[in-house]
Amino acid sequence: MNAPEERPSPRPWWRDLAALALALAAVGLVGFFVHRANQARAVPPLAAVATPTPPAAAATAGLQTAVFAGGCFWGVQGVFQHVQGVHAAVSGYAGGEQGTATYELVGRGGTGHAEAVQVSFDPRQVGYAQLLQVFFSVVHDPTQLDRQGPDIGPQYRSAIFPQGDEQARTARAYIAQLDAARIFSRPIVTKVEAGKPFFAAEAYHQDFMTRHPEHPYIVVHDRPKIVALQRLFPVLFRAEPALVFKRGAASAAGT
Repeated sequence: MNAPEERPSPRPWWRDLAALALALAAVGLVGFFVHRANQARAVPPLAAVATPTPPAAAATAGLQTAVFAGGCFWGVQGVFQHVQGVHAAVSGYAGGEQGTATYELVGRGGTGHAEAVQVSFDPRQVGYAQLLQVFFSVVHDPTQLDRQGPDIGPQYRSAIFPQGDEQARTARAYIAQLDAARIFSRPIVTKVEAGKPFFAAEAYHQDFMTRHPEHPYIVVHDRPKIVALQRLFPVLFRAEPALVFKRGAASAAGT
């Protein structure tokens, strides 16, 4: 006598419902991600260098540095690491004293510091004015005063820390140009803060976007910026980021 045919037990209804909810959530997340990436728009280049070709005077120059603050440094660093010609982008603090340049103290506010990123770049490949264009187009919203997205406080302010008089003049001229053209619906609040030193942040903050791509903050606020950078500035975009630590050296960064 043949054994009775076994029938699979019915799938619990709640599993189907859970699968449907997960699928809808995934679709919603993708839609939100695309929406955030598409929100960014390229602001006009600085009038003095309206082409993507660096000035001829930079042809024989060595590496230069620039320092930008535009909210949480994880995303600021991540964007600049994907720009052609950038050799390093280091997260850190600028605007205050060396003794208060720690994540714990800066996070409380009141130190004068802003979370900032020091960018080392080759002016033969990318000009300072182009970095400014990326900064105002993709990195952050320059109309938010003492905050950036969910992060509130002067430590998340929009600021440029020029490395010399020429950078200061260029930054101020570009802000004036964008304001005069009314590129944004609200006034630009970015401050040009000259003569303020930069201090590198703790190792565990370096390359954070690359080491923690699934971190909720990175997924929601920062990964769309990389998509926007590639869409708006395809000539400047580099797929492989210029990391502070070599891949495989994550232990040095505290992971």
